[in-house]
Amino acid sequence: MANIFSKLINKFFHNLFRKKKHIKLGLYGPPNAGKTTLANRICEDWLGESMGKVSNIAHETREIQIKEQVNIKSGSKEISFNLVDTPGIATKIDYEEFMKSGLNEKNAKKRAKEATKGVIDSIKWLDEMDAVVVVLDSTIDPYSQVNITIIGNLEARKIPVLVVANKIDLKKSNLKKVEAAFPQYHVVGISAKNGDNIDDFYESLFRVVA
Repeated sequence: MANIFSKLINKFFHNLFRKKKHIKLGLYGPPNAGKTTLANRICEDWLGESMGKVSNIAHETREIQIKEQVNIKSGSKEISFNLVDTPGIATKIDYEEFMKSGLNEKNAKKRAKEATKGVIDSIKWLDEMDAVVVVLDSTIDPYSQVNITIIGNLEARKIPVLVVANKIDLKKSNLKKVEAAFPQYHVVGISAKNGDNIDDFYESLFRVVA
């Protein structure tokens, strides 16, 4: 009898602490895939405020950004998490690419240095994540070294993953190609900028986080 009582008490406290756990949900992906745009969409939908600055120049987000206590609902379901927007992951960062975007040499080199540190920090932060949303530009071939690196790191850590094929509003978008590239994961197509299919994204998120 004491044994059964002990198990019930342990189960009660296990469930209690599990419910109070602060889930860390990370947004990962290559530069300019739309991570910060999606982060802003989530925060504006559920907190009424944006998260970070968006730019057409790659690596605009060069530091980890966190928005705490984001609560989202879908029907009777609700999840709470800390949203972590990470710098875009790249296998190579060349300051000359920033110069092509209009930055002078000094600022381009500074941006490249910051972006490199951001990539390193992003990989380090994977160990802190409870679940990850991989944001990909659905107009670009998903079979890239960067994407393989990201997915490989996630699989090695056995982190739950939702793949988002962003920019489905563009003509070159190819959702089926993204799905074929990552058959082991659930893939949802959205336009973070326009909000297209965003309800499906939230519903899909419950499959990963809840």
